[in-house]
Amino acid sequence: MSLDPERTWFRYHHLFGDLLRLELRRTLPEEIPALHRRAAEWFSGHGEVLDAIRHTQAAGDWHDAARLLADHSFSLTLDGYAQTIQALIRAFPPGADYPELALVRAGGDLVQGRLDEAAAHLAVAETYAETAPPERQRRLRVATAALKLSLARRRGHLAGVVEQVRFLASPVSGQSDEDIALGSDLRAVALMNLGTVEAWSLGLPDAERHLQEGAALARRIGRPYLEVSCLAQLGFASKIHPFATTQRRCREAIALAERHGWGTEPVIAPALITLAGTMVWTGEFDEAERWLQRAVQAVQADTGPDIRLLLHQTTAILQACRGRHHEALEEFSAAGRLQSRLEGPHALAGQVTGWLLATQARLGMTGEARAALAALDDERAGSGEIGNARAVICLAEGDPAGALGAVRDVLDGTAPVIGYVTVVEAQLLAGLAYRELGDQRAANQAAERALALAEADRLVLPFAMTGSRELLEALPRRQTAHAALLTSILDVLRGESPATKNQSAPPETEELSPGELRVLRYLPTNLSRPQIAGELSVSPNTVSTHIRSIYAKLGVRDRSSAVQRARELRLLAGARAR
Repeated sequence: MSLDPERTWFRYHHLFGDLLRLELRRTLPEEIPALHRRAAEWFSGHGEVLDAIRHTQAAGDWHDAARLLADHSFSLTLDGYAQTIQALIRAFPPGADYPELALVRAGGDLVQGRLDEAAAHLAVAETYAETAPPERQRRLRVATAALKLSLARRRGHLAGVVEQVRFLASPVSGQSDEDIALGSDLRAVALMNLGTVEAWSLGLPDAERHLQEGAALARRIGRPYLEVSCLAQLGFASKIHPFATTQRRCREAIALAERHGWGTEPVIAPALITLAGTMVWTGEFDEAERWLQRAVQAVQADTGPDIRLLLHQTTAILQACRGRHHEALEEFSAAGRLQSRLEGPHALAGQVTGWLLATQARLGMTGEARAALAALDDERAGSGEIGNARAVICLAEGDPAGALGAVRDVLDGTAPVIGYVTVVEAQLLAGLAYRELGDQRAANQAAERALALAEADRLVLPFAMTGSRELLEALPRRQTAHAALLTSILDVLRGESPATKNQSAPPETEELSPGELRVLRYLPTNLSRPQIAGELSVSPNTVSTHIRSIYAKLGVRDRSSAVQRARELRLLAGARAR
């Protein structure tokens, strides 16, 4: 039966093939090992490594099979064959000790998040590499360094990542095609791991650059699994961009993973969780939950603290926004336990600690929250996120004046914060405190300042987290410059999700050019077209041309509709860390 139009590959019908193999075992059993060796040699010579390993195992040549698997495990992992590698390991005789397999077992442990076991196997692999034949030492050392790099990244150990990146960046000896290919593989792996750990430590611009370079290189050298790995992490590193950019990058990574059959594997989990997270921030709670369910499925086989920490954090925030404080506390606590297993702090660690303390206070556990607050070191205790948590504790204890004192440093800019959402939250907590003190005018002013900050990204999360529904309902519509956003937030807080109000997803729009985006930024203002032209140092005709193009691409007919549509698409969001 021909397998290709050129009739170069053939196979028997599987039932006929089974019959032939059965007949071979019956009539010539002593020939079977030799036939498997010949098949392994042919497959190896034609670059079909997996089939070569299977036939070597079938021949009973276990040491040779272990050597083949160890030599090619790095390349096979980059091609997305992690699960296949585990199946090949299970085919070895139980209890057999092949030092070559330590490297392979370490890779399997890393994929499944068993970081301590991976470290132990890597120590054995390093020892074995020193005694291996000279022609294999470089390959084994490189594979070991690549796995140590992944281990350091999964532990959040930036210094360890940098150390292994330096080793992998050293020139590969030789000028063969294989050496050149190996050098490209190593650079792509180094960029992916370096960018990931930078994103986790909030070095977002560098993370974005390294992950984009890694994805481009992986695409160029034909490593789609590595490309998906970079793109999945790139979504998390896109937090300095508008939500539309973050969501687009996450969806691109997910689509590529699904195209190759990796849509439910751990490699795509960061994109799934980040996409869900952006929807929590904008109040699309039902849609966020659907993406989180996919993420849970993707990380089933991965017990590592890094990706599960991100999953618990996002789930906790979703539960807190829905007012399910007991469930949120469980998730925040689980995230805290996983954080303790990492060697470096996650980018959101301070924010999550603050929200954990705030959740305890909202559940009436002010004593526990105070005790945890006292245990923090001075640096963390002085952050804006912890200041907000202290304010929530004061409010829970009936001390609104103390709450105002707790957020004072956040509001005047002296307390360090992770992102501007902390300031939005502080304004809302101040508004709640003023309301309890009977100063409705000051409460309204604080709520208005919070809305002004949230307008660009159309944020809902801080309003839901702080339980600010009554504060917003008391704000007179005639006194706010953000009536549309206020209405949207109140709809969410009252249980009307954006999805239920607009069942059909908005149609895809053509991407705006940089010039059009610059003009778009001025459409929400009261500036005329000539005034916009003056601001941008272009002619009024150019502005008019851009506005006509904006209307056409957004499918609208007037300026106010263009502004509304641009806000729906998050095109008016500012590029700032959240």
